[in-house]
Amino acid sequence: MKYIQLTKEQLEELHEEFATFLASQQIDVKEWNEIKKNKPEVADEELNLFSDLVWEDVLSKAKYIEHFSKSSLNLFCCTDGVIQRIMIKSNDELIDLSSQEGIQYLLNDPKSKKFEFFKGAKKYDKERNLEIFDLVLKGASINKEGALYQNFEKFVN
Repeated sequence: MKYIQLTKEQLEELHEEFATFLASQQIDVKEWNEIKKNKPEVADEELNLFSDLVWEDVLSKAKYIEHFSKSSLNLFCCTDGVIQRIMIKSNDELIDLSSQEGIQYLLNDPKSKKFEFFKGAKKYDKERNLEIFDLVLKGASINKEGALYQNFEKFVN
């Protein structure tokens, strides 16, 4: 398995897609229930395969990644060959960048001495999607629009 198996909740959200996936393998509902009951290892393999397909699709489409913590904000732009990063560090313990209030404070006064900005870029050490997946496992989230990244990219350039 390349990634991790989808959670029960995620699989429930994707039940129609999973049914289509099983149908593409000529497995109907009756046969699937029989596999789950009598061959749980085969069922697990099918779930793993489906999970990898879903993760691969999601990660391939991901362009912006965000990771919030109390004292810093990491914004990533993931292109084909390079991952770009903007890191914003708060020098004020009273500003929590993981909260909406902290982000609003930053947006209202990004030139404040309370913040430090760092920008960098690097080529992927391994496959692009695996690096993005590692960030997700570490608590980052995929953001479709990338508004924060784009906002601060203008500021740091």
